[in-house]
Amino acid sequence: MAVKVLVVDDSGFFRRRVSEILSADPTIQVVGTATNGKEAIDQALALKPDVITMDYEMPMMDGITAVRHIMQRCPTPVLMFSSLTHEGARVTLDALDAGAVDYLPKNFEDISRNPDKVKQLLCEKVHTISRSNRRFGGYASHAPAVTAPASSHAPASSAASAAPTRSALPPRSSAPVAAAAHAPAPKRKPYKLVAIGTSTGGPVALQRVLTQLPAAFPAPIVLIQHMPAAFTKAFAERLDKLCKISVKEAEDGDMLRPGLALLAPGGKQMMIDGRGAVKILPGDERLNYKPCVDITFGSAAKSYGDKVLSVVLTGMGADGREGARLLKQGGSTVWAQDEASCVIYGMPMAIVKANLADAVYSLDEIGKHLVEACV
Repeated sequence: MAVKVLVVDDSGFFRRRVSEILSADPTIQVVGTATNGKEAIDQALALKPDVITMDYEMPMMDGITAVRHIMQRCPTPVLMFSSLTHEGARVTLDALDAGAVDYLPKNFEDISRNPDKVKQLLCEKVHTISRSNRRFGGYASHAPAVTAPASSHAPASSAASAAPTRSALPPRSSAPVAAAAHAPAPKRKPYKLVAIGTSTGGPVALQRVLTQLPAAFPAPIVLIQHMPAAFTKAFAERLDKLCKISVKEAEDGDMLRPGLALLAPGGKQMMIDGRGAVKILPGDERLNYKPCVDITFGSAAKSYGDKVLSVVLTGMGADGREGARLLKQGGSTVWAQDEASCVIYGMPMAIVKANLADAVYSLDEIGKHLVEACV
């Protein structure tokens, strides 16, 4: 059955072009279009699409407000289009907090210059998020607006209230997900590093995990989130405002220290050496992901042996699996997010299927268990 898509954009050119690209795929059906957020809500209720593509800046009602209303009234996976700027990153992160599943750069030049590549990427995104855990089963109640506190390192109460609440949902397709068997509480260990890798759904997942950590968290943290170069600085700034720990975009020469999370910069690779120094390397065009979880995990395995606690969160694909294999071979610990709480159960599934997971936890358990595990 074809994936039904509603295309929302105030630009007539962009609506037509996106509709043409999607309609050229026989497994996708564009069932309607809308020119503003209010129309998008009405069309979503009437047409019940499987996926909505959404612009941000529109008359009458912007895209983020529309996403919030849609998630409350007819939860539907939303793919946001955003500009590759710092402001575009901020807006996109707001949209993800409101309930959007994923995003794509809105680049008219790419559409004209690389139509085949754009078509492939857009259609793949639509198919992937149509299968995400962001539909049905009570997701409508999840989406309060998220507002960053004015001051950095919010106290526990404000950080908790700022983090959006996500409902665990069954996937759209096939049989309902069986409840994951809860792994026992983690063993305490003097870890020298916590390494967390994620992709689709990761910005919200990382926010949920990191806001649970105390300012005096005893281990350094590295974060690898698949994200464009223009987005990681804004994302790190956002996390730093919401969390009690410090968060910054990693720079070459940064030193690991307890209570600090370093986010791998988009478009580049991050490695760690045995002295605790961060190395930022150019993105290798031969690698699909820049940053790549496998690269950072692999360097951590080489530098810290059995003293790494690694976590693989929601995301499509299998990035992190080979790095986790190296960590396991060195005696380190690997956790995976459970299927029910993932937006996309791809990366954690790759860990579980390869028998690399020491524990499988729900998203809400991971932050608490990180505190319990690190001494």
